Amino acid sequence: MTHPTLRLGARPAETRPRQPHLSGLRMMARAAPPKLIRSHINPSPLMLDNDTLGDCTSAGLGNSIRALSALNGFQTAITPQNAVSFYSASTGYVPGNAATDQGGIEVDVLGYAAAHGYPVQNQTLFPLWGTIALDDFNGMRLAMAAFGATYFGVQLALADQASIGAVWDTDTPASAGDPTPGSWGGHCLDGWSYTGTGDTDIVTLLTWGTTQRCTWRWLRSRLMEAHGVLWPQLATPSPAFLAIHDLEDVRAANAAFLNGAAAA
Repeated sequence: MTHPTLRLGARPAETRPRQPHLSGLRMMARAAPPKLIRSHINPSPLMLDNDTLGDCTSAGLGNSIRALSALNGFQTAITPQNAVSFYSASTGYVPGNAATDQGGIEVDVLGYAAAHGYPVQNQTLFPLWGTIALDDFNGMRLAMAAFGATYFGVQLALADQASIGAVWDTDTPASAGDPTPGSWGGHCLDGWSYTGTGDTDIVTLLTWGTTQRCTWRWLRSRLMEAHGVLWPQLATPSPAFLAIHDLEDVRAANAAFLNGAAAA
């Protein structure tokens, strides 16, 4: 069963040699803010054709750009054509050929973006990125606070379809459908804000052109990967939070990864 108007598109999580990680950054030893309330800021997420294509890995990057832009008091125009062009370049999708619409592997999509950029109106933006351990929820919250949004890969359950627009949680009734993570499929979305750090506190996600709420316990049950994504051409939302030596370390890790990929 699939949702009649929404698509997924994150393939199973994989790792790559020299993949950048955020765990070694000095900022990651800090305690994340106990709350990250951003209800007064509109991140303006866009669908970016994720209702017709499995391009969520591209839409997730586009919406992370728009989230960071909103935090800095402006907005970056991104068209569906931008998102589909990047999806095609980063995954091999051939526009108009449904057989090639197979989604993306997040680490490969991030690596492609770091090497070739993400197209937006009148420019191309180049991210720096690093993976966050699946049990490091403090690190995921730090990435949200410091970078603007956290880039997640989740395994959605068929039961989650019943709570779209409400709150995704793990206590869905049997009538909602199969609650097994992955029974619907893999999806890429962005973590934007949170009301607290307890199991039932609410995380606001960016996906399908809107916000979607979930609990931390739901996210823990569905999570298959998490990454912090920086956009150096855009100002960070709180420059003092990300020290210059952390930025240099992330840049060096990305350079090593790209050099290794080029040499392979």
